[in-house]
Amino acid sequence: MNTLDIIGAIIGLFFIVSEYRADRWFWPLSLLMSAFYIAIDFTSGIYANGALCCYNFVMSIYGLLVWRGILGKRDKEDRPTTSCPRRYWPWLILAALALSGLFFWLLTNLNERLYENVAPEVEFFLDSLTAGISIVGMFMVSQKWWQQWICWIIVNPMTVLLFYFSGNYASALLYVVFCIFCILGIIRWKKESIS
Repeated sequence: MNTLDIIGAIIGLFFIVSEYRADRWFWPLSLLMSAFYIAIDFTSGIYANGALCCYNFVMSIYGLLVWRGILGKRDKEDRPTTSCPRRYWPWLILAALALSGLFFWLLTNLNERLYENVAPEVEFFLDSLTAGISIVGMFMVSQKWWQQWICWIIVNPMTVLLFYFSGNYASALLYVVFCIFCILGIIRWKKESIS
């Protein structure tokens, strides 16, 4: 474990609690966590996830503005938790699959292996699938849709493996905690949803 990994994991604990509670600290912590994991992922060679953290950094600014009612039609009121409209589901699934495929293609062409004990197809598949689904999940969080937790239920176990194989054990443990919070989060956000 390195210092950056430990600090990132500590920030991540505060981040997941604030996401679960949907409180005002979520987006600032998301910015901070994204910045730390940009460094962790690129130094660990988890490139698709590192690119995802760059996207998350930008989406954190967007999400903050949406949740505060600065962007959108909410007249400067905090956005309530809602359900994702059904008409968006096919597009969200298609986007996740297309982005995952794009990342997989890029990673296989880069062909920079990290893990000696894992087949390259498995390594690239995990990295690309977590990145593709996470991009969609981050968009869903910015809209404050309770179903965003479904994305993290899929992604977080794979992220545990990525960090474990790369030797970032504090981050792997953090994502085990994230897996637990996903179950709690989906229950809480669905209960608080106004639609």
